[in-house]
Amino acid sequence: MGSVLLTRRVPSSVLAPLEAQHDVDVYQGDGAIPRDELIRRVAGKDAIICVLTDRIDDEVMAAGSALKIVANIAVGYDNLDVPAVRRHGAVATNTPDVLTEATAELTWALILGVTRRVVEGDRLVRADGWKGWTLDFMLGTELRGKQLGIVGTGRIGRAVAAKAPAFGMTAVFARRPGAPSRGPDDRTLDEVLVTSDVISLHVPGSATTRHMIDRKAFARMKRSAFLINTARGSVVDEDALVWALGERLIAGAALDVYEKEPAVHPGLTRFDNVVLAPHLGSATRETRLAMVELAVRNVLAVLGGGAPLTPIA
Repeated sequence: MGSVLLTRRVPSSVLAPLEAQHDVDVYQGDGAIPRDELIRRVAGKDAIICVLTDRIDDEVMAAGSALKIVANIAVGYDNLDVPAVRRHGAVATNTPDVLTEATAELTWALILGVTRRVVEGDRLVRADGWKGWTLDFMLGTELRGKQLGIVGTGRIGRAVAAKAPAFGMTAVFARRPGAPSRGPDDRTLDEVLVTSDVISLHVPGSATTRHMIDRKAFARMKRSAFLINTARGSVVDEDALVWALGERLIAGAALDVYEKEPAVHPGLTRFDNVVLAPHLGSATRETRLAMVELAVRNVLAVLGGGAPLTPIA
């Protein structure tokens, strides 16, 4: 029998298979587990099931010297120092696939919300500012006949693009720098920035993608373009975004992720043409349950002497 630390509460039904075979220690706090408590409680554990707000690095791995697996409940794993996990003899896993459609749906909710000014209109109605229908009141932007630029050609980016025809949009993809073209819908990042009406970000958070969308990128976009980010906050230079909005270099933005979550750049809250969501990409009952179940299955597999289902390459 092994010992497993969970850094967040999860449904008891998901825990049952784990508790049947191993001792389970669940952090019961409402927010993120404090760093010092994480380090204290990971000692002697064979596995840890963590979330994207938990930084798992050399210090944590040294404290949890018995760890065999770090199971991250997320598709992204920028919160994990994967080389450190491996140096300490453990495997790292994530939860891909199960959140693809939920995140793609949320992306389209943001696209429609900002282009059709839904959130802005909701605020106006709640503030008793709507005085009646007029022909030119709160005109938005149609998607039909427009181009959707996808930055990030993984599962989620492809799922978002697959829904584009339903709205009459044409999707194009920004290929990685130096990569050969794979077809007519494959462009350089600059070509996507210059020609797209909606630009949707789906790259992982890393040193190479940090501030990929900066002042130079905003200056290349259409003034009628909208930026959507459901990837990682670090991909967008938020100071540059506030600057671009202030200079009216783009038509608007919709964000689900931020550079310093849960803090939001104060400049972003000043603009009516910005939709701000609290990291809801995978936030459906079905998907969050599936994510936890997959993390648990990874732990059971590894502690049972087998291979993980979704190892991080």
